[in-house]
Amino acid sequence: MDEELTAEYSEPCGQCAAVDWGVSDGGHFFCKNCHNVIEKTKEVFDESTLHSKNSRISALKKSKRKREEDDREWMVCEGFQFILKHQAKALVSLGVCMKFETEVVWNFWKRYLQSTRQAFTETPVYTPRFTVYSKKKKKSESEPDIQSELSYHGSSEATSDNSGALSCSGYTSEGQSSLESALYRHSFPLMTMPRTLALCHLALLWVREAITLTDLLRLVSERRVPYIDIQDVFPQEMRLFGRDVEFFRVRKLPLYSVIHREALLLAKIMKLPSFPTVSQDCLLHPLPLTVRYLLEANLPDALHVWVHKVIKGAGMDDDSYLTFDPNRESPHLVCYEIEAVAVIIVTMKLLFKLDDHVEWKISEAAQKKKKEVFRLNRWFEIVQSALEKARQNEEREEALRKWKPTNPFITSLGRKHLIMKKRRVADFLEHRFRRLSDPAPEQLPSTTKPHSSFRFSWGNEEGSDGPSMYNSRLDCIFSKDGVRYLANQKYWHPELRLCVSKSCGDHFPEVEPWLPRMYSWVLDLFSFILGVRQAEVHKAVLDVERRFLRRSHSAFKWTYKSLQNEKVKSKKKKKSISS
Repeated sequence: MDEELTAEYSEPCGQCAAVDWGVSDGGHFFCKNCHNVIEKTKEVFDESTLHSKNSRISALKKSKRKREEDDREWMVCEGFQFILKHQAKALVSLGVCMKFETEVVWNFWKRYLQSTRQAFTETPVYTPRFTVYSKKKKKSESEPDIQSELSYHGSSEATSDNSGALSCSGYTSEGQSSLESALYRHSFPLMTMPRTLALCHLALLWVREAITLTDLLRLVSERRVPYIDIQDVFPQEMRLFGRDVEFFRVRKLPLYSVIHREALLLAKIMKLPSFPTVSQDCLLHPLPLTVRYLLEANLPDALHVWVHKVIKGAGMDDDSYLTFDPNRESPHLVCYEIEAVAVIIVTMKLLFKLDDHVEWKISEAAQKKKKEVFRLNRWFEIVQSALEKARQNEEREEALRKWKPTNPFITSLGRKHLIMKKRRVADFLEHRFRRLSDPAPEQLPSTTKPHSSFRFSWGNEEGSDGPSMYNSRLDCIFSKDGVRYLANQKYWHPELRLCVSKSCGDHFPEVEPWLPRMYSWVLDLFSFILGVRQAEVHKAVLDVERRFLRRSHSAFKWTYKSLQNEKVKSKKKKKSISS
């Protein structure tokens, strides 16, 4: 196309002396070799005035497109509706049930629009809107309006018609973004990009799917769920401009704590009823969820017996505790995956203590036995090498990740030419460097491999991260005088008192240097598996310890002395009954 437009212009470039011209979107000539822009513009011939003296017209500037009768106006909330539609479809394609998209997400979105008075109400609020030009032919007055692809199960109602509309090409009559975008930005309950994931998380919890919040964020990171570069998903006739792009621009991946907090806020705004009960047949229950993370961390299956005792002792198997009810005075949304790994860590502290001394003594004693049993030192060596390799692969994927979108947002008319030129230069340099380094373009492994819920693969197969220890025998119980007790005689824990001030922040950076190194390494392992910060896992461990030690410290016996006393009491009770 550029060759046809520049065929008659053979002047060399003033900077590099090359004759390789191209035409930009604005009609300006630029050198493809050095990207120098000259005053020359493409020439347009008008056939109606072909024989006149002024037959050659220089198109110095694109004419603004006038708004047609069949062009319609779209509100910003309908852009988020389009995003939610594609996010729901992506999750359904990954195995989520069909009613997640057709019933749950749509009902939640409708309830949200009604609660924030953006639609489905007699007194709608004034929300920003922008114009999307239709490429279809004009319809007759009697022909009904054709619903656009963006209208998802009955689009939102339009509000007042006196807004400064923003066209898809990015221009209003004054070349500015819509005035209502500033109002939308300062409206607290209105939708944002992180809240789209929070709404999907609530919908997944409602249908009791096994996809946790950390799984959802990992799917977003792997770009299997639309979130990054969302403008590439929008149709061509819907282009955003000015302040409105800030609603849909994503500069970084969302944090777990942010999405969890937004989910609580959305549930409060929508006034949702109590969610379906999280019972043992649900994969979000701690019992099946801990099995998953025992497999992930290459820990023995025999450890789950003790994990079950900790769950029961802490009262974490209670349906009222696990089920989310937004109507409570202080609603609590359980972080199911973080609490599941916290229970495993508490169980490991019970069995091995993890104080940099006892766990190695127990491992040395197990190594002297003839039977093959689980040894913590061998487990550490296997998992540590796999963890370092996984971190390197993650850093490599992060380095290969493209944060610049294919279709960049245009924030102002004055910067459009500069933005498009930077995009061309970046694409040109990337193409040249790829040809110098590797002729075949390298893709992210996360996008080429099939999705897996596990970060590690343990076993003897080719490509596995190391030998599996899932079926190893757990030998951490001693027997003396007919009493079976744990090898670890003491349990340590940090300060469990809660801070009085609500404004008190996270204390993990302060206490982390004083924690045992083995305990810190276990925190690091599970935080990498979940993709969250160590501080969040440590906080969940403290919560489990508070519940467990407060409720079951006297009932859960694991030392020789406590079990011996319990045995004596039971004998006395039997004698009193017999007498």
